[in-house]
Amino acid sequence: MILLADSGSTKTHWCLMAANGQTSEFFTDGINPFQQTSDAIRNTIQNQLLPQMARLLWVGKITKVFFYGAGCTPEKKPAVMMALNACFKHAEAVVESDMLGAAIAACGKKEGVACILGTGGNSCYFDGEKIVKNVPALGFILGDEGSGAVLGKRLVSDLLKNQLSDELKEQFLSEYQLTQADIIEKVYRQPFPNRFLASLSKFCADHIDNPLIYQLVYDHFDYFAKRILPQYPKTPVGFVGSIAYYYQDVLKKVLADNGFECGQIFQSPMDGMKLYHKDDVKPEEA
Repeated sequence: MILLADSGSTKTHWCLMAANGQTSEFFTDGINPFQQTSDAIRNTIQNQLLPQMARLLWVGKITKVFFYGAGCTPEKKPAVMMALNACFKHAEAVVESDMLGAAIAACGKKEGVACILGTGGNSCYFDGEKIVKNVPALGFILGDEGSGAVLGKRLVSDLLKNQLSDELKEQFLSEYQLTQADIIEKVYRQPFPNRFLASLSKFCADHIDNPLIYQLVYDHFDYFAKRILPQYPKTPVGFVGSIAYYYQDVLKKVLADNGFECGQIFQSPMDGMKLYHKDDVKPEEA
């Protein structure tokens, strides 16, 4: 059997693939070596993943683990590798960036531009085998254009600075049971402010019929399209991530208005990753 992982800052999507074609999927908290130590990553796997998988491991042993994760830069990969090796002692572990996982999911083995628009944001040009060019994401403070965290940040800033209507501001504060002081506390003093801000972006989806919210979302994606996409070759642009998926009507309009061809849009890259890695499951591994 092989184990696949697609990890973002909010959650990790795991998939156990057996030689007979059967798959089982699990979810844990997000794993990001920029925000967590190797011990913390190991604890997440041991306490959240392994108990879910325990009833299935009698089928066979896991021989390979393919982990695609946010924050898995060359400098940070060893922290994830150590945690995987500690939890799966008899498996070969491969750790790559979530960007490569998104690229193989969105493009398969074809050339294209692949983008992640979830809690965070990233993009690359993929030649069908490897990432050739990557505009650095830089996180939600310096970058992550098009992401849920940046959309939430823009929404909250506009609401609190009275750039949207009083009605929308009152609806937001009431629906989320938040005060301005609560927001400041969660953004500046509590861990994972990116997750918090991304969770607030759902307000935009719920009120997308409001012209002010629609324009905010359109401008959010338009900034991404104008700032990031012209740096890549003019090929189809594919997306993975909840923000791309749930706002795909607005996203497609923005791409068309800017002269880009929209490729596939997946809420999760796991479906594409399963297809890509199906040949890595060998009959003798069952």
